[in-house]
Amino acid sequence: MLILTCPAQLQRLEATLRRSLPLALPVLGAVMNINRGNPAEFEVAVDSWPDFGAVLARHSGKVAMGDGWKELGCWGALGTRIGLLRVETGVVGSPWGHWGGHSRLDPDVRVGSLSPAHVDLLNKTWPYGGNDCSRRYLAEVLRLFPNLCLQDGAGQPISWALTNHFGMGTHGYTLPSHRRRGYMQAVMILAARRAQAHGYPSFG
Repeated sequence: MLILTCPAQLQRLEATLRRSLPLALPVLGAVMNINRGNPAEFEVAVDSWPDFGAVLARHSGKVAMGDGWKELGCWGALGTRIGLLRVETGVVGSPWGHWGGHSRLDPDVRVGSLSPAHVDLLNKTWPYGGNDCSRRYLAEVLRLFPNLCLQDGAGQPISWALTNHFGMGTHGYTLPSHRRRGYMQAVMILAARRAQAHGYPSFG
C-alpha cells in the first residue's frame, strides 16, 4: 500500500471519492478530516496511484495485524452513522416550528456542545461503552471532533450525537426521561445541515 502525504494527491482523492458516494462515505470523511487539519493524525493508503482500487484510512499509529488494524491497547472499529459538525449555542423551540407534524420542542431546550466532563455519561450510555477502551475512544472523539447536543434549562445534555474520525456520526442518544419529544430528530436535522454547510455529505 502507498501512503498518500502530498496535499495535491489527497485533494484529488477527495474529489474522486465524492464521485463514488454513498459507497465511499466512510473513507471520504476520513480524507476530508485529513485535508482539513488532520486532528486525529490519520493517514490514507491506496493500493496504487492514481488509478487505485482500494483505499484505507487509519490512525498513523496503527500497524497491520491479520484482517484488521491494531492500535496500542484497543482493537476494532466502533459504530458510525451520519456526519456532523459543531454548532454554536442557541435557543431551540418556536423558530424551528414543528418536526414532522409532532409537538414543538420545549422552549427551555438549547443547542450546545458536549465537553470532556461528559465522557463518563457517554461511556455509560453507549452500547459499545462501559470499558476503558471505549472511554478513551469517546474522550478522543470529544477532544478532536465536533459534536452537537440539546441541553435542558440547567445546561445538562439530554440528547446528543458525536462526530467520529471518519466524519460520520456516532453515539446518538437521548436520555430515557426525555424521549418521544422529537429531540433526536432535531439533533439529526441540525447535524445534517451543519455537515452540508461545511462540505460534508450527509446520508441517512
